Amino acid sequence: MPNPASTSELNTAQLCRAVSERLQAIVATTPERVEALLVGLLARGHILIEGVPGIGKTLLARVLARAFACDFKRIQFTNDLMPSDVIGSSIWRPESGRLEFQPGPLFADLVLADEINRSSPRTLSCLLEAMEIGQVSVDGRTLRLGEPFVVLATRNPIEFHGTQPMPEAALDRFMLRISLGYPEDEREIALYLGEADQPVDQELEPLLSKAELLAAMRMVRAVQVKYPVAAYGHSIVQASRGHEGLSLGASPRAAMSWFMAGRARALLHGRQYVLPDDLKVLLVPALAHRVHVRAGADAGEILLEIAAKTAVPV
Repeated sequence: MPNPASTSELNTAQLCRAVSERLQAIVATTPERVEALLVGLLARGHILIEGVPGIGKTLLARVLARAFACDFKRIQFTNDLMPSDVIGSSIWRPESGRLEFQPGPLFADLVLADEINRSSPRTLSCLLEAMEIGQVSVDGRTLRLGEPFVVLATRNPIEFHGTQPMPEAALDRFMLRISLGYPEDEREIALYLGEADQPVDQELEPLLSKAELLAAMRMVRAVQVKYPVAAYGHSIVQASRGHEGLSLGASPRAAMSWFMAGRARALLHGRQYVLPDDLKVLLVPALAHRVHVRAGADAGEILLEIAAKTAVPV
């Protein structure tokens, strides 16, 4: 029998549910999308948020950082953005007679990379290094980034002027991809009438401290994955590699990231063990952007089709 969740894990789950309610009260989005956002954060995974302008992507990131008392920085990516604009640079200090490093916006707990597909390849490469190994290279030195370090990147799916195609290596750095849609009719009308809550970020009280967030992140790695559940996930991954609609299936790294997200979801629900349902819920957000489809195919639909045909362990 699985071990019951400890008191600290249940408290963490309750607090995270409070954060979820806070986000839903402020940003007009669904509980499923908010849960995926929290899963990515607790699993120390970077998250790609897609959606048209004006639906609250930046507000969602700011409120999330405030709820966990995290340092938040936003980077507006443009074609002429230089690596030093992101990482920082060394500045000559006449009073001390030496160069001093001035950290850039990348040195924050939660970084919003707005319109990441407008970045030049050179600037994107320095961001990918930071996302992959949590460090940057400056003037021949290697500098570690802080704890935690999570990137939320936005991508506008409709505008092509001045944008660059996202290379596979860049997409592979993201644990989850979330698509934000338009709010429900009643919620949007409430915004028109001024009835929806629109508090200022600084007025929001943090629900968890940064220390509590880091403790929750450590708890995620202690969540168990039993062999039948691991075999279930492996069956789906293997099927993706041989599906006629996919030219390239999920890699081992993508699968490991998927399971880590499953651990975080289990913790959010007050469990010390992963269920097949955890993996099924996160299947499309975790794997659809990390497989390659043939012309005319849809990655999400193919993955759901594979999951429907895969026997679920009892």
